[in-house]
Amino acid sequence: MDSRIDLHAHSTASDGTLTPTELMSAAATAGLDVVAITDHDTTAGWAAAADARPPGLALVRGAELSCRWYGARQPISLHLLAYLFDPTHPDLVAALTRVRASREVRAERIISLLRADGYDVTWDEVLRFADGGSVGRPHIAQALIRAGLVSSTAAAFAPEWLGQRYRVPKEEIDVFEAVRLVRAAGGVTVFAHPRATRRGRIVSDDLIVSLSAAGLFGLEADHTDHSPSERSHVQALASSLGLAVTGSSDFHGTHKVVGLGAETTAPAVFERLVAASSGKTPVLG
Repeated sequence: MDSRIDLHAHSTASDGTLTPTELMSAAATAGLDVVAITDHDTTAGWAAAADARPPGLALVRGAELSCRWYGARQPISLHLLAYLFDPTHPDLVAALTRVRASREVRAERIISLLRADGYDVTWDEVLRFADGGSVGRPHIAQALIRAGLVSSTAAAFAPEWLGQRYRVPKEEIDVFEAVRLVRAAGGVTVFAHPRATRRGRIVSDDLIVSLSAAGLFGLEADHTDHSPSERSHVQALASSLGLAVTGSSDFHGTHKVVGLGAETTAPAVFERLVAASSGKTPVLG
């Protein structure tokens, strides 16, 4: 029987609703053999996840990096999944520290805009929802739900709220620099949900060709935000470039309806991913 491998899951170290310890338990309960912890711009959940890893579950330590492509007329935000990198690499640590600081500045600005329009949300409660993790818009969404302004996280991301009206940009890492930094730290990068038009603007295939030449390892094709045609497009593009194709749940706990293991990565692809890393941050298990 093939292993069940989910390479994209979030904890309370960023904007998930399960602690790293709870995430490990949930992954085992979901029947996973391998799970990756990929919180936004942070490795803060790694130690707790490693300590809580149950027998029979392998742990991949990673992060989801906030990146930007500046080649379009209007720069486009995108996410790279980074795996098995050295969390002490100085340049990567500095870049992630800047992005996390920018996340807080952005969140405070959003709260100010909401309060200026008369909405009863506060910065203190957003920090309580984040509970020491990397602050993100889902924490503001929780404040909006608490205030009775929206009914769900999905509703909070509608255009009239955080999706557009109260959307504030944050600092992001140039995507080519992100690939370079992760490679220098011994890790590998996968472009997260690259064709998910329902999330907003997407990048051109030409950019992915350039990223492949720069050292990108793979594309996340099997993702719930990809339509069947978008999955097919990503798979064909990856095949033409010799890139790996991954599948993952992008699990966020109750912030999303998608369960762990809803999408998975083939064992052969996972073996290729591990082999492509430097081995300084091995898979646990």
